[in-house]
Amino acid sequence: MFFSKMHGLGNDFMVINNITQKIVNITPALIRNLSNRNLGIGFDQLLLVNQSKDPTIDFYYRIFNADGSEVEQCGNGARCFAYFVYLKGLTKKKKISVRTKKTHMILEILGNNQIKVNMGEPIFNLSLIPCEWTVQKNYYSIKIFDKNLKFGIVSMGNPHCVTIVKNLSTYEVESIGSLVSNNVVFPNKINVGFMEIVNNSQINLRVYERGIGETKACGSGACAAVATGIYNKLLSEQVKVSLSGGDLYITWKGLGNDMYMTGPATHVYDGYIFL
Repeated sequence: MFFSKMHGLGNDFMVINNITQKIVNITPALIRNLSNRNLGIGFDQLLLVNQSKDPTIDFYYRIFNADGSEVEQCGNGARCFAYFVYLKGLTKKKKISVRTKKTHMILEILGNNQIKVNMGEPIFNLSLIPCEWTVQKNYYSIKIFDKNLKFGIVSMGNPHCVTIVKNLSTYEVESIGSLVSNNVVFPNKINVGFMEIVNNSQINLRVYERGIGETKACGSGACAAVATGIYNKLLSEQVKVSLSGGDLYITWKGLGNDMYMTGPATHVYDGYIFL
């Protein structure tokens, strides 16, 4: 099986072309073995590139977390996907229409490895998250370590909750993120963002991703954080999001409008492995 290793700001991916080669036996156990950073290839997520059966969609692809679970969306993965299909000659288009498990996106290759992604409109409808709450509010809370943790909830095609913290560098992202992500109030688990607001056009962000843990960057998490900030009138329409792996630029004009994310995608190497 031939594959490419890619990353978006350190959030890394194994990308498999399932168009020119046919891979039929991608199981959760195989993904867990491949994702192992000591005994396998090592990655946060696996992207499986498929032909689209819809003439209006250029590609269909599937996204799997390192634990083998399939998810709906990944912003950094979307940028890497766009760069991959262009780099490998699967398309000559610089504006690509793609579909994942639940999301349709437009990906635009800008040059210098920069990719712009139309992430669609952030979703605040609680029934689509899903979660145990039914009444829409600006903030929700659950008790963690005997303290109420307050957060906003939004979907970017995949579910996110976002909490505001004062000192991000010392915050217990791994332990608190795990407790929130796996809490019973989120039946499908949830990604957890920890946002430190620098000013109304810049934030620092760390994200605990369900099925993975903390990653160096999370594109959909960056979008969710900005959506939460703008929804609560804390941020402007254009925001620089600084993650441990680098910066993303998010633009959103508010409810009724699509959100756009711009950032890099990097091809690391090509390889093959015997299954």
